[in-house]
Amino acid sequence: MPLRDGDRAGHLELNRRYWDEEAAAAHGPLARDHWARTEIRWGLWGTPESEVSVLPGEMTGARAVELGCGTAYVSAGLARAGARPVGIDLSERQLATAHAMQEEFGLRFPLVLGDAERLPFADGAFDLAVSEYGASLWCAPRRWIPEAARVLAPGGQLVFLRYSPLFALCARPGEQASAALLRPLFGMDRLDWGGRVEFVLPHGEMLRLLRSHGFVVEDLIEVRAPRPAHREYAEVSAGWARRWPSEEIWKARLAG
Repeated sequence: MPLRDGDRAGHLELNRRYWDEEAAAAHGPLARDHWARTEIRWGLWGTPESEVSVLPGEMTGARAVELGCGTAYVSAGLARAGARPVGIDLSERQLATAHAMQEEFGLRFPLVLGDAERLPFADGAFDLAVSEYGASLWCAPRRWIPEAARVLAPGGQLVFLRYSPLFALCARPGEQASAALLRPLFGMDRLDWGGRVEFVLPHGEMLRLLRSHGFVVEDLIEVRAPRPAHREYAEVSAGWARRWPSEEIWKARLAG
């Protein structure tokens, strides 16, 4: 996918290359386990939806879009719950894995190669927008959040999971999160990790951004790693994430 006009810093192209050339090889083998889950589980620590309750209680027939769907296991969970999901991602390799999982599990829904900062969908086309470490981390929030608002119908719900600002303050490329603050909070937005770019806005800025596009924030869940955790990660240990939140889930509704 070529770099589009207006992508001043080139993060879309950089991230596309990262996922197509590096990350997909590591994440692809996990797809089968994720698709086999009987319940949607969120984030690094596999937090079950029954514990956080961020999705609508009744999803039968709900029009849903997963922004930055990757291998689309969240969309698969939405489909099993009765929703009508569409997944969009800028990585051809990730979508190829998603198509393979659809064949294996016999579950069909549209998968679109595209950019969550410029969605190819009509205004008000969806009742629910979801992002789990997709657009919520890899896209510029001042671009993808207005697009999410545009494609949601009045009263539609936005649920997204991202790294917590506290984790971002303590993170350094190639190392596990530290117990010390390594960067300033003020002015934090874009995090350059060499071969990829991630975005983490502080809480106040994120809240104001959501409100400016018509969202009412209904919940903010700071996720704690369970004991015992099913695994450790190169970027953060379970011990760290039991003391401080490494990730968080936002739940917001479009006023209508």
